[in-house]
Amino acid sequence: MAAISRLKQHWTIREYLAMEDASDEKHEYVAGMIYNMAGASRKHIRIHVNTSGSLNAQLIGSGCSVYASDLRIRAGERAYVYPDVLVVCGKPEVDPLNQNTVTNPTLIVEVLSPSTEDYDRGSKFASYRELDSLQEYLLINQNTPHVMRYLRQSSGDWLLTDFIAPDAIIELPSIGCRLALADVYADVDFEEEDDL
Repeated sequence: MAAISRLKQHWTIREYLAMEDASDEKHEYVAGMIYNMAGASRKHIRIHVNTSGSLNAQLIGSGCSVYASDLRIRAGERAYVYPDVLVVCGKPEVDPLNQNTVTNPTLIVEVLSPSTEDYDRGSKFASYRELDSLQEYLLINQNTPHVMRYLRQSSGDWLLTDFIAPDAIIELPSIGCRLALADVYADVDFEEEDDL
């Protein structure tokens, strides 16, 4: 992700929201900086569709809803971001500053791209951990079958479990779903070059 090069280095949240609402492109806001959202590879998109489709099929009528990467969330006091997939259980709570932003995801999924992997594992996850509603965070590697699930414990700590076996089933207790690793990676060509 590249920072937007504008006349000033620090943006207020209100300035960001006004700019974002008028923009044809997506941008994320973290601690006063605005970042362009890069495009995605075919692998990234395939994994995104497989994952959101599987979750959506399991959650119809459950009171939980699956949203794709166009729904923004406010993560803590200083971040507005677009997760690849998110699940909100119950009624979506919206940010008082912007009705197109939710504040209560239960599960967030990020598909790791070479250009965003450090961000998704680091500062973005740190922002996500500020959300009291968030119970699970999935990081899906797009270059090899590997899913990392972070599950919030009653102590507030996060327990990491890696899934790499081809027949692995990922239990998602926060939303009562299961993801088969084989389904997450169905029709993904690992030989395809990654540009993003």
